[in-house]
This record gives sequence, C-alpha cells and structure tokens, in this order.
Amino acid sequence: MASDAGRKQFWKRNVSRVPGSIQHVYGAQHPPFDPLLHGTLKPGSKPPTTPVKLKKVSTFQEFESNTSDAWDVGDDDDELLAMAAESLNTDVVMETAHRVMRNHSKLQEQHKLQEEQVVEKERPCQIPDLPPAVCGDSRLVKSVSDSNTASSADSSSENASMPRSQSLPQSSAVVLTGKVADHNTSGGLVLSEREASRLDKFRQLLAGPNTNLEELRKLSWSGIPKPVRPITWKLLSGYLPANVDRREGTLQRKRKEYFAFVEQYYDSRNEETHQDTYRQIHIDIPRMSPEALILQPKVTEIFERILFIWAIRHPASGYVQGINDLVTPFFVVFTSEYAEEEVENFDVSSLPAEVLQNIEADSFWCMSKLLDGIQDNYTFAQPGIQKKVKMLEELVSRIDEQVHRHLEQHEVKYLQFAFRWMNNLLMREVPLRCTIRLWDTYQSEPEGFSHFHLYVCAAFLVRWKKEILEEKDFQELLMFLQNLPTMHWGNEDISVLLAEAYRLKFAFADAPNHYKR
Repeated sequence: MASDAGRKQFWKRNVSRVPGSIQHVYGAQHPPFDPLLHGTLKPGSKPPTTPVKLKKVSTFQEFESNTSDAWDVGDDDDELLAMAAESLNTDVVMETAHRVMRNHSKLQEQHKLQEEQVVEKERPCQIPDLPPAVCGDSRLVKSVSDSNTASSADSSSENASMPRSQSLPQSSAVVLTGKVADHNTSGGLVLSEREASRLDKFRQLLAGPNTNLEELRKLSWSGIPKPVRPITWKLLSGYLPANVDRREGTLQRKRKEYFAFVEQYYDSRNEETHQDTYRQIHIDIPRMSPEALILQPKVTEIFERILFIWAIRHPASGYVQGINDLVTPFFVVFTSEYAEEEVENFDVSSLPAEVLQNIEADSFWCMSKLLDGIQDNYTFAQPGIQKKVKMLEELVSRIDEQVHRHLEQHEVKYLQFAFRWMNNLLMREVPLRCTIRLWDTYQSEPEGFSHFHLYVCAAFLVRWKKEILEEKDFQELLMFLQNLPTMHWGNEDISVLLAEAYRLKFAFADAPNHYKR
C-alpha cells in the first residue's frame, strides 16, 4: 500500500533525478554537442549542463513546461553543416551511411506520395523572400585522413531523410520563372524551398570577387542547381580562374586559341595520315546518345571538330572509342544556358553562330581538362582501364564475396562488363540526366573521374546483388550486366549510389591493403 501511495505522489516528490530530464542526444547524425564549438553559447556565459537538482515540481504540467525537446538544440542548418564538417570516427560515419541506405528503400514510396502532396499545395513566391530550409538533413562526414576530400554533407539528405524529418512540416514548392529549373532534372520549372535556398547559396558564393573553390566543391558535392551549373563546372574543371575580373579575358583568350587550332589542323582531316582518325570519329558520333540531339547536322559538325582537334593535339593516345561520349555532358550543360527547353529536344541550329562557337570552345577545353586526369585510359593497350578493372575486382571480392564468387562460378570476367564502365565513365549505363548529376560530384572530388569512380563502380555492381544472384547462366548474367535496367533512374538513385561509394572510399581509400588478398 505504501508503494501505491508513493506512485500517486510521484510528480509531487522533490527528487534529484526526474525521469525525462534534459539530456543531449548523441548518435550517428549528431556527435556530442559542444556549445562552445558550435557558437550557440554567448561569450561570457556558462555552458549548459544537465541539472543535478531541479526546482520543486508540483505538477506534471509544470514539469513538462520546464523541459524542452532534445531536437530543439542545434536545429539551425548552419550548425548542422558545421557539425558535418567535423572529423568523426569510423563507427559514426559507417552508421550514418548504413542508415541512409536502409531508410532509402523504406521511404522511397512515401517520398513520392509526399511530393504529390507538395505539388498540390504549391504556391508562388519570390526567391529573395524565401525562408531558410527547415528540413532535417542526413549527412556523411568527410574522411579524417583526406582533408581535401569534398564533404558529402548533402549527398543523401534530399532523398533519404532521417526519421527526424518525418515529424517536420512538408516544404511548399516554389514556382520560379524563366530558366530557373529543378537541378534534379534536365527541365522542369519547380524548385522546393530547400533547392531554392541552395541556389541562393551558390549565387552568393559565385558573386564574390574571388570564388572560394574549396567551399564551392563542398557545396557542389550533393548536386549543382541547373541555373549555375555551367559556370560552376567551368570553375571546378579549372577552365576558369577563381578571380572574377580575370574570367572574361580568359574566356576570350581560350576561345580564340581553340579556333586557331581549328584553322591550323582541321583541314588536314582528309590527309592520309589523319584520314583513319577522322573516319572513326565520323562513324562513332551517330552511335552516341541522345540521338535527337547528336543527329542534328550542326551538333555532328561541332563534335567532329572537337574530337579531331583533341586527337591531333594528343598524339600519345590519339582518338579512342569512348572519348566521344565525354563531350556530350559538357555540350548539354553549356547549351542549357541558352535553351528554354530540354537540350535533348532543342534545335541547336536556332542559336546564334557566336553562341555556338563559345559552347564548342568551352566544351573542348573542359573535356581536355577531364582527359588530362585519365589519359592513361586511352593510350596504347589502355593500361589505365586494365588497372582499374583489376582494382574493381579485388575491391568487390572484399566488400561482397558472395557476388564475386557468383561471377567466378559462372566464368564471368570483370573485363567483359566493367571495361565499358571505365571507358565511358558509366555514361552507357545510366541516363544522361544521371550522368550530369554524377559529374557534379566527380568534379567536386579530388581525382573524381579516376579514383572516386572506382568506388562508384563497386557500389553500382553490388547495387544489383539480388538480380545477379538470381541469374544462373553465363549468357543471361552477362546480358544483364551489359544492359542494366536504369532507364527510369533519377537523382534519388544517383544520390544513394554516391553515398554508398563515399562509404566505401572512407573505408578503403586510405587502406589499400584492405582490397588485396
């Protein structure tokens, strides 16, 4: 009976430990919170501590009013970014990445339903009046041992939110005018508040007299909004200088230099020494995608010039099949600056001649910068690709031995399907819109097109584990790997793929012996 009386008087007792007292929440998404580090503590004040004794609480209502939800601490987006930038231990990062992967499959259908509700409730508003984004973010933390590695803070937050975000109100969509479009697609005119806020951050960063390229890489890792993608790609590729005052002069000089090469070399395409090179280029271009764009006579002419001039100026490799695909993303992105519709269906010949010349020259130089980092992929016998395919095989044997043994058991060689993955940078495996999103991150990563691409390919292969294990025949298995069902892939799928690739890089990049037997 005494115990019953005690229970009735529980909330009226003055005890030192009250259940539900304020405690900071630690875990994969939030490291131990230090107000001195995150700027939430005003100078001269004492840091908050968990009270040893609470003031006398007479009722549950008073107790409830004296407590606050743990999520109220550190909800500001800037603080979360600062927390994501801190170096954490391996366990924290691994747990975050695993949560992203688990939640994606569970929330994918729910996310689509929420998007439909958002579109129904959308309302017009002005960009300058946008409130800050309120959605919770699930972020990966950059590697401790690679200080130059671009942060993947936003890589998965748009697609696989943590349970915390489920309790937050849905953001209304922002209808924008002109060419401002959702960076998740090639077209579309609707941006969510979060995307509009990101676009504003990009514009603020690009508006300064000297663009901070390191900050630009961090911001670009999780995707670049379409309106600022052309200028951002030119900066990240090293084509344009960070100083704003030097950019116009650099553009004029490089464009003039390219057309001097055209005037000097292009007429030699019919000479005996260069005839084979030009013929192969002429054969390969119609095989590219998207066909509606590539088969336009004006586009074919531009691509032939770009590829022929590059081959002449790089005799160590010359032209190799696969290089032709690498022009397309640059051409599409730089053309989108002038097209009101999707570039894939746009009549390029309707653009002024001067604009087309600028797009051609910019595409040539940016493709050249990309190929400078992977040229051993295209020299004699393509040793770079041979090496990367071997590394992929060793890596997969460590991260998923079941898939690796299944391929071995059915005598499927990695070169039979992964050679194209390395040669074309997965451009033949995913839609063009996904390639462009993938390249946002590649250009944000140190050695993105060479080193990080290896981990993307490993994550890409393991992504199809279920389907691979179901195939019990060599021919069917190889046909599946050469024709993966990615036609309907979008940004969400690419973001999850990149999150898994980053997790693999974090685990293996600084310990190469991990993928050696």
